[in-house]
Amino acid sequence: MTLVFHQRMSDLMILVDNILPKPLSELELHQLAMNLVGKDLEKDNFEFLSVNSKLKKDPQFVCLKNKKLFFIVVKAVLYPDNPNKVEIYKIDQLKEHAKKFNASLFFAGVGLANSENYELPIFKDSDYVVNFNGIEKIS
Repeated sequence: MTLVFHQRMSDLMILVDNILPKPLSELELHQLAMNLVGKDLEKDNFEFLSVNSKLKKDPQFVCLKNKKLFFIVVKAVLYPDNPNKVEIYKIDQLKEHAKKFNASLFFAGVGLANSENYELPIFKDSDYVVNFNGIEKIS
């Protein structure tokens, strides 16, 4: 007796998709980093005026603290890259923008890694390690 199973490729794809862990997308990593920085800023009594979660659109946070304006750029940085290395696209334009509004410009690099194996991507619903040393003033 021969058993024959008829499965469509889409059925197999759904099965595999539900079993294999999915790595976080670039946007999800960015939003995770923003969430971590946002909680840190809240704890430090910053008042949020504007929040921008779009990729490659800086700054992510426009905040007030002690009647001073702050522009804060957030970057998610995956291991093994250094989260403390300031790399901002069009930094000169951003500095001019901050100067125009008499704002202080800060950088928040958030290092992220898979907690089980730093060489693997970060998966949805899995543990991760954070390397964040607070915001750093950009001169």
